Amino acid sequence: MSKQFPRRVGTLFLILACLLAGRVEAVEVSASAAVLMDMDSGRVLYERNAKTRMLIASTTKILTALVAIRDGVLSDTVKVSREAAYTEGSSMYLKGGEELTLETLLYGLLLCSGNDAAVAVAEHVGGGVEGFVERMNETALELGMEDSSFANPNGLDDEEHYSTAYDMALLACAAMKNETLVRIASTRTVTIGGRTMTNHNKLLGYMDGCLGLKTGYTRAAGRTLVSCAERNGQRLIAVTLQDGNDWADHQSLYDYGFQAYPSKRAAQLGHELAQKDGVPLLAADSFTWPLAQGEALETSIKLDRPLAAPLRAGTRVGEAVFTLNGKEVGRVGLLCGETLVPKVESAMNTLRSYR
Repeated sequence: MSKQFPRRVGTLFLILACLLAGRVEAVEVSASAAVLMDMDSGRVLYERNAKTRMLIASTTKILTALVAIRDGVLSDTVKVSREAAYTEGSSMYLKGGEELTLETLLYGLLLCSGNDAAVAVAEHVGGGVEGFVERMNETALELGMEDSSFANPNGLDDEEHYSTAYDMALLACAAMKNETLVRIASTRTVTIGGRTMTNHNKLLGYMDGCLGLKTGYTRAAGRTLVSCAERNGQRLIAVTLQDGNDWADHQSLYDYGFQAYPSKRAAQLGHELAQKDGVPLLAADSFTWPLAQGEALETSIKLDRPLAAPLRAGTRVGEAVFTLNGKEVGRVGLLCGETLVPKVESAMNTLRSYR
C-alpha cells in the first residue's frame, strides 16, 4: 500500500499537469475506430484508427438519404418493387406494389433503418440500384471521402463497400447542413403514410442536444454509430466503428469535446477585426475555431491593395489569415471600414460646408 501511494500521487499530478496544459487525451472508447470532429471547422478533436478502412453497415444510409434528398422530390409517389420488398435485413416492412411518397421512405430509411426502403429509394431516384450507387460514390468523392467505396444503398456487407471513421465524419458534416435530412434524422417517432415509426437512435433520448444521425449493425461490421450533438451553438460529430459500447462512448466523447475544445469566435461578419494605417478593417465573414486550454490563434493581415484614396467603404482590400502553432487553419476577407477620399476633395467639401 505504501509503495503504491507515491506512484498514484505522481500519476495524479501528471494528469493534472496535462489537463492544465490542454494536451491530455481525457477520453477513451471501446471502438476499433473513432473520430470526434468539430462540425464548423472540421478540426479533429479525438481519433483512433481514423483512416482505417472498415465495414460501416447501415450508417451508409446517411449518404443514401443525402443523395435522395438532393436528386429526388419528397412528394414523389414511389411504387415499391418486389426486389425492394424482399431485401434482406432490417426493414420498414414494405410490400411489393404498394405506393408511398419518397419522404415516407426516407423516414423508414433513417428511423427504421429499412434496407427495403434503401432499395426502393435507389430504384426511384437513380433509375436503378446500380445507377444510384454511382451517384453515391460521386458524391463521396465530392465530399473528400478518399478512403470510401459504396456498393449498395443500405450497407449490407460487401468487399467493395467500406469507409473510415474520418470519412464518415466528413459525410456527417455535409448531412447536418441539409435541413430536410436533419429534420428526419432527429425525429424520435412519426406517423406518416399509414405507418408509425420509431427511431433506432437511442442517443436522442439519452442526451440533451443530440440531433441524430444513424445507427448500424451487421455481424461482420459490429455496431456502428454516427451522431451529432450541439451545445452553446457548437456542433460536434462523433463516429464509432465496431463498438459494443457505442451509446456510452458517444456521450463520453461529447462531454470531453465540448469541455476541452470550446469554439472560439475569431472573426464576426461586419465587425472590426484590425486597423491598418488608422483605417478600420472589417471581417467579410465569420470564423470560429475550437481551442483547447492554452491554445491561441494568431492573426496576420495580408492586403492586396493599398489603403489609399479614393476607396469606398465595403471594398475588399485583403485577407486575415488565422494560424495555430504555425499552421494555417482559416482565413476571411477584409473590407475597408470607411470611405477614403482624396485630400483635395476633402478640402473642397470642408470649404463648401462654410458657405
